[in-house]
Amino acid sequence: MQQIINFLIRNKNKLLFLVLLAFSLFLTVQSHSFQKSKFINSANFITGGVYSWTSDLENYFHLEEYNKQLLEENRRLRLRLHLESDTLPGDDSLGLVELKLVMEDSLVKLPYHIRSAKVINNNYSGQNNYITIKGGTRDGIAPDMGVVTSDGIVGIVENTSANYATVISLLNANSRINAQLKNSEHYGTLMWNGEMPNIVQLIDVPRLAPVSRGDTIITGGRSLIFPKGIPIGQIVDYRLDQSESYYTIDIQLFNDMTSIGHVYVIEHTEKQEIQELENLSEDD
Repeated sequence: MQQIINFLIRNKNKLLFLVLLAFSLFLTVQSHSFQKSKFINSANFITGGVYSWTSDLENYFHLEEYNKQLLEENRRLRLRLHLESDTLPGDDSLGLVELKLVMEDSLVKLPYHIRSAKVINNNYSGQNNYITIKGGTRDGIAPDMGVVTSDGIVGIVENTSANYATVISLLNANSRINAQLKNSEHYGTLMWNGEMPNIVQLIDVPRLAPVSRGDTIITGGRSLIFPKGIPIGQIVDYRLDQSESYYTIDIQLFNDMTSIGHVYVIEHTEKQEIQELENLSEDD
């Protein structure tokens, strides 16, 4: 203990300099958006490299599970290729692989492009959880793109570096996503109360909505992030709020958010055009 005290006394000036330097850098990053953006991208690059290495090691021990998932997706693809169907995205029988196929079908032109990415880090034990994926600006991935699997939605891209991106998970207290009942046009806001990793909440659903246990919840398509009809989960419970005007609905997710290996990133290819048009209307 005495040696530690002697070391601190001998090097007090150097230690004080390092503390002040770190504090000044912190203030610079927090008060200037440009420096903050550069810092976030640099942090993404460094942590992305570490997560990538540990993810490769972990994936080695999950090869059998991932192979089963790929076989199931291939089965669905083969089935879809041999069926002549008018089904549009939103049918529960279609996973995201089929959604991609329908989007690229010459008969159904939808303004979305889908990229695949590998999950290298997945947090789900805290209140504000994030997912890190291997795929960034070099791969055409940008903030505010939707992230899904073949079973349902995962979250929304928040920050990107050249080769990596962080995703606001569904299991994040700040996450807000438009969703609706599949059997009606009543919709609300999807959020998470921070309790169970397989249960999320749909709030602000009008009392007039026909709500029943077992009903399916899908994306509402009222934003430029997710197309309408992607399955989210099933209703397991519901209750009226204090005003007795709106439902709060508990939804069991189709996705297992604690076990995600590969994802699809959805880009709305006409997003900028729509935003520019809406901005013109607001200015008028």
